[in-house]
Amino acid sequence: MKKGLLQRLDEGVVIGDGGFVFALEKRGYVKAGPWTPEATVQYPDAVRGLHREFLRAGADVMQAFTFYASDDKLSNRGNKSSAKYTCRGINDAACRLAREVAEEGDGLVAGGLSQTPTYLSGMSKADTQKEFQKQVDVFVENKVDFLIAEYFEHVEEMVWAIEVCRKSGLPVVASMCIGPDGDLHGITAGECAVQMAKAGAHVVGINCHFDPFITLEGLRKMKAALDAAGLKVHLIAQPLAFHTPDAQKQGFIDLPEFPFGLEPRICTRWDMHRYAREAYDLGVRYIGGCCGFEAYHIRAVAEELAKERGKLPAGSEKHEQWAGGLKMHTKPWVRARASRQYWENLCPSSGRPFSAAMSKPDAWGVTAGDSSLKQKTTATTEEELTSLVKPGKVANGK
Repeated sequence: MKKGLLQRLDEGVVIGDGGFVFALEKRGYVKAGPWTPEATVQYPDAVRGLHREFLRAGADVMQAFTFYASDDKLSNRGNKSSAKYTCRGINDAACRLAREVAEEGDGLVAGGLSQTPTYLSGMSKADTQKEFQKQVDVFVENKVDFLIAEYFEHVEEMVWAIEVCRKSGLPVVASMCIGPDGDLHGITAGECAVQMAKAGAHVVGINCHFDPFITLEGLRKMKAALDAAGLKVHLIAQPLAFHTPDAQKQGFIDLPEFPFGLEPRICTRWDMHRYAREAYDLGVRYIGGCCGFEAYHIRAVAEELAKERGKLPAGSEKHEQWAGGLKMHTKPWVRARASRQYWENLCPSSGRPFSAAMSKPDAWGVTAGDSSLKQKTTATTEEELTSLVKPGKVANGK
């Protein structure tokens, strides 16, 4: 019998997969803006292929590509995916693709929920939970191994999602897209963790919006609060693969480079070695990635924790650890870089002579309950778009 999530976490470390929406957008299969996963129906080979990349890199979890796959999101602001492919159709296809690849190895399948336009628009708990239930029903029918509620900016909505997930009888992972300062309604990171645990989540933590090291700052606060409350749950970290030292409470979506100019901020594989070690030493046992995480980032996590896991990933076949393959290079100065010391101490350059080290976040300061966040099914008009642009404003706050 295949071991389940909680048994694996009790016994050691579980490596999650990486980011799907950013990776598939770059490959031409996801539309930036809505970021919805109709590719599970339109381009199943692309989704299947990315799952396989993460499996080969060492991921233990094939997370079904159901990010932003709630019915209300699939019909938001002119999106026709709900009508064309249906919420059920997209979620069902995502589960089947994840299961197919998971069975090629020893992988687990997770069905995922995300925050909803219904909540952002100020609608009721019942309305919001109805959206979650539509997805959970499909996950249960597909016999996923566990559920993950991720990418929630408000712990109130997260608790509502956990309540729906718990009714399934499956293990529940709860991961908020917050930093050390807590959620967007002013609830501290520690209190968010306590509320998630008390709502019944078996694993709690942080994903997206911030880089690995800011995410770990937030998790330290969560761990301290959980310990103080006497609550015993596992921790999860699935951060961005972009450096975000200048991000404020809204995270990277507030940076002027989001979403099409983030490449200079990409973390190296060596950053991920450090992230994996610091996460493990903190006590985090579910360690993966979110937006920007490619297969080589996950491979770095798996290689750093190879001793703890008792194995290397299949993807290490073509990757000698700490640049050992460079010993075969024709140029002597490149061969000289075949060492851990060289890469751990490298401070990479951007290659952009006039590029600033950090940006000025937009910092609009709006969140759920603000009229500007009320969602609709019709497309955004040019008049509405014009009203959002500040006169004379371009990138980097200039």
